[in-house]
Amino acid sequence: MTRSEMREQAFVLLFEKEFFKDKPVAEIEQIYTENVSELSDYGRAVFEGCAENIEEIDKTISTYLRSWRLERIAKVSLAVLRLAFYEMLYVDEVPGSISASEAVNLTKKYANQKDASFVNGIIGSHLRSAQNAQKN
Repeated sequence: MTRSEMREQAFVLLFEKEFFKDKPVAEIEQIYTENVSELSDYGRAVFEGCAENIEEIDKTISTYLRSWRLERIAKVSLAVLRLAFYEMLYVDEVPGSISASEAVNLTKKYANQKDASFVNGIIGSHLRSAQNAQKN
């Protein structure tokens, strides 16, 4: 299984969690495994990591929203953003540019070009901010 496919598993789980906020992470993983396919270690780790750090991830995403609130973001875009920001904040071996590219591709696959542009803009703002912070 490719890293992109594993990332897509995590995205599907994050998207599902938006509809079943009260369901435990393990139960959502079990439903996925029973009905879709075996869950990869990376897909599981990213999903669980997002769930554990959701407040920090959402807070970071929110700093790049202009005239938007998290609640207004389409569920597909929000799940993709959470996945990408988790990787950028917590997974050192994945370059931010890869997370950004994969996020845009997932958004194009599950939403539309307008949503992909929105996701790209939010992630791009974060990457530029991180790059500027490294220079200083």
